Amino acid sequence: MKELIVKSLDKIRPILQRDGGDVELVDVSEDGIVSVKMQGACGNCPGAMMTIKMIIEEKLKEEVPGIKKVIGV
Repeated sequence: MKELIVKSLDKIRPILQRDGGDVELVDVSEDGIVSVKMQGACGNCPGAMMTIKMIIEEKLKEEVPGIKKVIGV
């Protein structure tokens, strides 16, 4: 599962990097909760939680079976 998540995040990275940000995979729980850390400009952005929910979580749920939720840490 972790490999699939990393591949999915690699597809999302260019979108974040255009705005000076990035995302780091922190953890994947056995019950499908993915923890990510927003970096760069995204780390301080007021819209970071929206990015996590609307872009990252949607993409991971679409591409990786068993993902229930993505949270920022």
